[in-house]
Amino acid sequence: MNQNRLDLYTDYLSVTFGYATATGLSNMLDGGISHDAISRFLSEREYTSKDLWKQVKGMVRETESEDGVLIIDDTVEEKPHMDENDLISWHYDHCLGRNVKGINLLNCLYHANDVSIPVAFELVRKPIRYCDLKTRKERRCSEVTKNEQMRLMIDQQFPVKKHLTS
Repeated sequence: MNQNRLDLYTDYLSVTFGYATATGLSNMLDGGISHDAISRFLSEREYTSKDLWKQVKGMVRETESEDGVLIIDDTVEEKPHMDENDLISWHYDHCLGRNVKGINLLNCLYHANDVSIPVAFELVRKPIRYCDLKTRKERRCSEVTKNEQMRLMIDQQFPVKKHLTS
């Protein structure tokens, strides 16, 4: 992994309001890196919460506080024109009050001392296909609930060491 490109891209995401795009980053750098090079870098592999944690661990340690909290929420990024698959499917959007086709993302922020830092994320995938008997339409569902996925995310990212006492 090219650490300089990852640092550059995460900095860009931190300061960009609105849509963040490879073209936007390239333009911000006056073409110093082409948007194709940025896209190739991002598609080299699938990034995970572990990658995010490596980037933000130092900031979290600097802002750590007894009053710090984890804030977990989900968001749906609409993708109405994309073909449906395990990742892009129908999800209920609480902000809109209806189902939308898109990508559902679980986010975890650490908040302390008036600072919020993203520390973990998980994509909601719906690989199981079934037929809704009432509508006779194909539907999709996840192998685990979002609540279970959130708990797994916390356990994997922030494992609590249990000590046995005699």
